[in-house]
Amino acid sequence: MLQVNYIRENKEQVLERLSVKNFNQPELVEEIIHLDDLRKSTKAQSDELLAQSNAAAKQIGELMRNGKKDEAESLKAATSKNKEEIKKLQEDLSGIEHELYQKLVQLPNLPHKSVPKGKTPEENEVVLTNGKLPTLPEKALPHWELAAKYNLIDFELGVKITGAGFPVYKGKGAKMQRALINFFLAEADKAGYEEMMVPLLVNEASGFGTGQLPDKEGQMYHVGLDNLYLIPTAEVPVTNLYRDVILKEEELPIKNCGYTPCFRREAGSYGAHVRGLNRLHQFDKVEIVQVVHPETSYDILEQMSLHVQSLLQKLGLQYRVLRLCGGDMGFTSALTYDMEVYSAAQERWLEVSSVSNFETFQSNRLKLRYKGKEGKTQLPHTLNGSALALPRILASILENYQTEDGIKVPVCLVPFTGFDFID
Repeated sequence: MLQVNYIRENKEQVLERLSVKNFNQPELVEEIIHLDDLRKSTKAQSDELLAQSNAAAKQIGELMRNGKKDEAESLKAATSKNKEEIKKLQEDLSGIEHELYQKLVQLPNLPHKSVPKGKTPEENEVVLTNGKLPTLPEKALPHWELAAKYNLIDFELGVKITGAGFPVYKGKGAKMQRALINFFLAEADKAGYEEMMVPLLVNEASGFGTGQLPDKEGQMYHVGLDNLYLIPTAEVPVTNLYRDVILKEEELPIKNCGYTPCFRREAGSYGAHVRGLNRLHQFDKVEIVQVVHPETSYDILEQMSLHVQSLLQKLGLQYRVLRLCGGDMGFTSALTYDMEVYSAAQERWLEVSSVSNFETFQSNRLKLRYKGKEGKTQLPHTLNGSALALPRILASILENYQTEDGIKVPVCLVPFTGFDFID
């Protein structure tokens, strides 16, 4: 959530940056400033009357002690109207603050100055490409056919149990999943991330804190009876560990990671591009999260990007890094890098990770602060990244490592799988 004072003091810059995200609602910004003016003037009136009332109360007490009861009663009658007016002003103030808050949460985060303009994924900026295309055998198969051929994943069984988008992993397919999770967690541990095991259900306050609510409620599974949400990513519970917390500056940066299943409705997703593991309603992911000093957040974003790239390099997968344009960025992000792996069998790029800096957008919503050396409380920056999401990584491994006789296992995974070949 953007801070009102920043919006007020930088109105033109705010409007210009919001336009990069194709959010062109200057009237909303004007309404926010107007409501803030109204809030300030109403609070000033209330405070002034309250001060007058407190002063009158002291004067009444003195009059009573000096035996001037008639004068005290007269002053009481004169100030009774103040109390009624104060009550009305405080009710008005509460309503104004609520309306201001509802307006503020409609504004997305401001994109960083490096974010390119654009409306579609085709306008994202390719930052770098790494690796070489694998040489596949003739008549190479897509991963869903390989999964059936080698009895690794049963998509139809998942449909029977739950529905489309809930695959069942079998035998070596299940072991590959577990191997990837353990490999990603081990690499995160080496990089200094503390592992957290967190709930898979969160309340509204948690969803709001990281920005999924009210922006993405249609993409989340809702448990209506208990008013809880299945998490779309471990980012939500891990970042919310620090909701309503005041940290010490020397505690920064905080580095956490966590493995969780993730649940996304993905409403309206149909067609060949979502076949197999390309898009699921339930999938596994290892997430990395940092809470950092504002002066270091963009250096740390680059470090997190390099960490994700190192995983792809060790897996031997060709990848590219994109800087997302304004129109393809998330509501909460100030700058996002996407990592895509090339699927040689499908002949297209598959997104496998997003690494984002949210600056103070999440910490303001979370009421997460840190106390600086001078004793002043400030908002830290929060960042997160997929390190990594499993479905498309597994899909790319199956497709890019296929041979005429079976599927090779990346060398880095062999200690975790216990086998080096699938046949």
